[in-house]
Amino acid sequence: QVQLVESGGGLVQGGGSLRLSCVVSGTNFGFNVWAWYRQAPGKQRELVATITSGGITNYVDSVKGRFTISRSNAKNTVYLQMNSLKPDDTAVYFCNRFSRELGPFNSWGQGTQVTVSS
Repeated sequence: QVQLVESGGGLVQGGGSLRLSCVVSGTNFGFNVWAWYRQAPGKQRELVATITSGGITNYVDSVKGRFTISRSNAKNTVYLQMNSLKPDDTAVYFCNRFSRELGPFNSWGQGTQVTVSS
């Protein structure tokens, strides 16, 4: 069974930085496209960034130039470096597979809370 364990969130002032990590087990890490998602209070979960097995990245427009997704196949870990944080970035952040055909894994992790104060 896939296990996703996110960490690294916290409370930060606007303009600050955080680095999120997600350790993955129970699946072929290197084979998958990985993604960070976020869910703000009262809103639907949204896709934030993706990274392919070859390191090709994509970002939602609202985080381009501020967030960087990366991966370590040796450590089965996905990272999200978040700079120039804004209050609108406040949300619970999750990692999961990105697949248009299969969708994300059913078993989501607990997520990590990011709170940005103004």
